[in-house]
Amino acid sequence: MIRWPTISSVLEFNEQANEVKAGTVEQATIKLLEELTEADGVAGHEDEIRAIFEARLAGVGEFRRDRIGNITCTRIGSESGPRVLLDSHLDEVGFIVQRVTPAGFVKFVPAGGWWPHTLPAQRVRIATRNGKVPGVVGTTPPHLLDKASRDSVLEIKDMAIDIGAEDAQQASEEFGVVPGCPIVPATPFAPMRHPRRFSAKAFDNRVGVACVVESLLALAEHPNVVIGSGCAQEEVGLRGARSLGPGLAADVAIVLEAPPADDGPGADPTASQGRLGGGVQIRLFDPTMIAAPKLAEFVVEIAQRNDITHQVAVRCSGGTNAGALHQAPGGVPSIVLGVPTRYIHSHASIIDLDDYLAMRELVGKVIGALDADRVQSFA
Repeated sequence: MIRWPTISSVLEFNEQANEVKAGTVEQATIKLLEELTEADGVAGHEDEIRAIFEARLAGVGEFRRDRIGNITCTRIGSESGPRVLLDSHLDEVGFIVQRVTPAGFVKFVPAGGWWPHTLPAQRVRIATRNGKVPGVVGTTPPHLLDKASRDSVLEIKDMAIDIGAEDAQQASEEFGVVPGCPIVPATPFAPMRHPRRFSAKAFDNRVGVACVVESLLALAEHPNVVIGSGCAQEEVGLRGARSLGPGLAADVAIVLEAPPADDGPGADPTASQGRLGGGVQIRLFDPTMIAAPKLAEFVVEIAQRNDITHQVAVRCSGGTNAGALHQAPGGVPSIVLGVPTRYIHSHASIIDLDDYLAMRELVGKVIGALDADRVQSFA
């Protein structure tokens, strides 16, 4: 049985300050999302997110870390029950310092998929041994560009970050910016004018991390061994999941994600399978993973039976940790649940809180309904 607190349907919204006031049940969820998105965790540098995961779940279950950076927390309902993996990835897309030029500008390489068009003039921060250093991805004013340059898109290799340094010596010795330092967008968590929508960096995949944390905290009586995971390095090739999967012996995997919303400007509304406000997305297919059909039917049935707003997706591109986890030895029936997110893999993305709450509710209902016989039927 899953015991959720009563969810208030209305958030007090201060239009003058453009912020959500404290005092609602949902505020704890919003604060968790704020904490996770404002923390920094480029692939291979997930320490801040891992620390939040561990602090939030202290005393809930047994923690395990591995040497690539994955962390798990296991909460046991029945020792003999099926092993249910509830997965998220800790990392976000970002950059790594490649070198510092003699003039003190920072050259960088991507860690994860970026469209270069989104980068010029954006603020970033660089984590160094001397603290975090603010910077701006430099751009040339239009006054100094010819038409051909104005009409082209720079490649990342031709960009540089201005950290205000006078030269390379100041950048490296005083500021601490050296090759290998991680870089993230400097984007605060912020409510939109719409009272249910929020903007931040790294909703991909901090919504998944938040849902793992809240789901493990909410578990009461259940017939399973539930393993909540925060995987490292998903954005650079599912590396953490490839390391984690073989040792877990999971019987079923539920991967929580922030899939790209497809309801933005120019989108075909008749083809949308990831609309903000449309509910939790249940992914049946992408090029890296086909959801176990009987598991997919079960999850959709649970959503329908409990009137959980949902949308079903068959994706033509992309992939998630499920692409690696379902291939663990013996095979693991897997499915992906997601919160549709506009503008992922950029400096600022947008979610609808109700989609997140729908995902959280569906996770709880699915875990509560799983038992050994049901899991055996997925094979």
